[in-house]
Amino acid sequence: MTDAPTPAWIAVDWGTSNLRAWAMGADGNVLAEAESDDGMGKLAPEGFEPALLRLITPWLGGNPPILACGMVGSRQGWREAPYRAVPCTPLDPAALIAAATTDPRLNVRIAPGLMQADPADVMRGEETQIAGALRLMPGYDGVLCLPGTHSKWAHVSAGEVVSFQTFMTGELFALLSTASVLRHGMPGAGWDEAAFDTAVSDALSRPERLGARLFSLRAQGLVAGLSPAAARARLSGLLIGMELAGAKPYWLGQRVTLIGAEKLSAAYVRALAAQGVTAQRLSVTDCTLAGLASLSPQTEGAR
Repeated sequence: MTDAPTPAWIAVDWGTSNLRAWAMGADGNVLAEAESDDGMGKLAPEGFEPALLRLITPWLGGNPPILACGMVGSRQGWREAPYRAVPCTPLDPAALIAAATTDPRLNVRIAPGLMQADPADVMRGEETQIAGALRLMPGYDGVLCLPGTHSKWAHVSAGEVVSFQTFMTGELFALLSTASVLRHGMPGAGWDEAAFDTAVSDALSRPERLGARLFSLRAQGLVAGLSPAAARARLSGLLIGMELAGAKPYWLGQRVTLIGAEKLSAAYVRALAAQGVTAQRLSVTDCTLAGLASLSPQTEGAR
């Protein structure tokens, strides 16, 4: 039986659907990791402490500090961590909020998200990934794209988030592919890259035609035998193309870095490449851990 690690600190990424935790060494290495489906969306306020204990109790021997980010700090989370207004650094150790706990081994502090007044926008969790990206790429000046359920485009300069914009691209894809009339034409997980490329181009050139092009996916399935793989790829391409059309002021002529899941990020890289933009990619986990490490005094001087 492997002995439980004694971490210098514990990193926690607590989203709506999942909870992930890492036992971290003082040198920034991951000693152990664990995850569960105890996301914020399933928990009442009194359920957060037991959910965390179920996951990390073996790591608590030395009472390590715990740094958390994500929806755990939302209004529906463990304790609300008020948004910080941009322009500002993505994270600030002085803004961490302590969570109320009953177990004396728990010392949990939550990172707040960011807000923008005009146009109104918010992020929670992505700010930590942005901070990690800036730690991994010192001196970075440009744009970060964080694709996902609610994709974010953030302009960063001089170590600060200057502005950002959110697109509900991932949520729209999920709703349209599983809960709309389009669901009948795209079962499975197939993919057609040529169909994706064409759809991205169509949406970028005529974004006002999106509603009609979406219904054409259903019509083409009925009268022209559009395959499920092509239908799925076209839907994704139309939505990502619409997003790129709206985010053009962010990526046009800018240095762009993507922080996201590998498959989804690859789709954005492909779509941007067709517009002459060469985007680099970073791992979500690497950025999250680097961001939380920037808040931990246990890691000072480790990088």
